[in-house]
Order: sequence, then structure tokens, then C-alpha cells
Amino acid sequence: MAVDCDPEQFERLVVEELDLLPDEAVDGLENVVFTTEDRPEDGSLDLLGEYLGVPLTERDVYGFGELPDRIVLYRESLLAAVDSLDELREEVHVTLVHEIAHYYGIDDDELHELGWA
Repeated sequence: MAVDCDPEQFERLVVEELDLLPDEAVDGLENVVFTTEDRPEDGSLDLLGEYLGVPLTERDVYGFGELPDRIVLYRESLLAAVDSLDELREEVHVTLVHEIAHYYGIDDDELHELGWA
């Protein structure tokens, strides 16, 4: 069964799931923009989300005038990975946690150990 979720509905769903995350996960986010796109630049459906920025653990000097980091969720990739709206919500939630963790400097190996990868 294909899940039908147009770009506007998907963006609303992402915002809803972001609002459900614990305060501890989002309170430390500074200069981060959350966006949605249909697919990654390479056109594949393999990547569900992406953190584009410099993790906190790797920053040397970060000051005024820096462009915001971005967390991107890919709608078509996420839709291809699920069979229901409930699964989509869960996958968006997991992807948000995963990409926010990258912002904090947690790599894929650590996420795997914690059960988030």
C-alpha cells in the first residue's frame, strides 16, 4: 500500500513530530533550520534525512553571521520506506532524532549502539 502525502502534508507531519521530541533534544539546537525536500540531489531514495553543518563537537569558532546548519528530511525517500501513515510518523520521528544526534556530534556507530540507526 502506498502512502499518499503531498509536500504540504509532509511538512506539517514533520513539524508535528518535531514538536513531540523531548525538550532535551531540541533546547540546545542553535542556528539550525529544518527543511523538507522531495529527494536528495543524486535522485536516489536511499537517504531518508541529512544533517548539513558542523557538529558541535567539531566546531572551533562559531560566531555571528554563520549560515544556519540544516536538517533535511526527504519526503519521497521516507514514503518509499513505509506502508502506512503511522509508519511514516515513526520513521520521521526516528530520522529527526538521528539527524539531531549528528548535530550534537553523535556518529552512526554510536546511534547504532543506542538503537537509533
